[in-house]
Amino acid sequence: MNPHRRQRQHSPRGLYLVTPDDADCGQLSARVAPLLPFATWLQYRNKAADPALRRHQAAALQAMCAEAGVALIVNDDPALAAAVGAAGVHLGADDGDIAAARALLGADAIIGVSCYDDIDRARAATASGADYLAFGAFFPSSTKPAARRARPELLRQAASLPLPRVAIGGITPDNAPALIAAGADLIAVIGGVFDAPDPTAAARACRALFT
Repeated sequence: MNPHRRQRQHSPRGLYLVTPDDADCGQLSARVAPLLPFATWLQYRNKAADPALRRHQAAALQAMCAEAGVALIVNDDPALAAAVGAAGVHLGADDGDIAAARALLGADAIIGVSCYDDIDRARAATASGADYLAFGAFFPSSTKPAARRARPELLRQAASLPLPRVAIGGITPDNAPALIAAGADLIAVIGGVFDAPDPTAAARACRALFT
């Protein structure tokens, strides 16, 4: 069994690093590599790439993650996750259901679900076999400027559900502590790390919030 899979039993905590859109494969790998030592999970996300580029980038990141001991989660695309041997997939509202992803990826895959600001969606995802629940956006986000906004109280409310809680949306090392205090097990970060003056220092600071 892949040691990164089925981590609901191990209560994963820390930095859930999410890749920026970058069409340059070599540059993307070079940007990600020094940050992996500080990441619990890495999510591959590139909304602008065509299928061939996505496959190439996901395969390269999977190789890097395997060497670094970090689980790779693919955004939106269970078939791509299966093709590159990723640890799992993240599903938004329009990305298919958990049962179909589980049938494709197997019983030990990590399947996460975007729950936005909706505790009822989180309850339904838990009942359907999700492995983690993502809530947000908690702060304004350049990645999704029109995203629905969530409040930290939602993380406290979701403590009644037996799954790790991921906070997402405009998160930086400076504003993350309030979300962790509210119950976030992982903080999903794109710009707060990759757009920082020193991405490695930002990733290190995010990880340090959990120690």
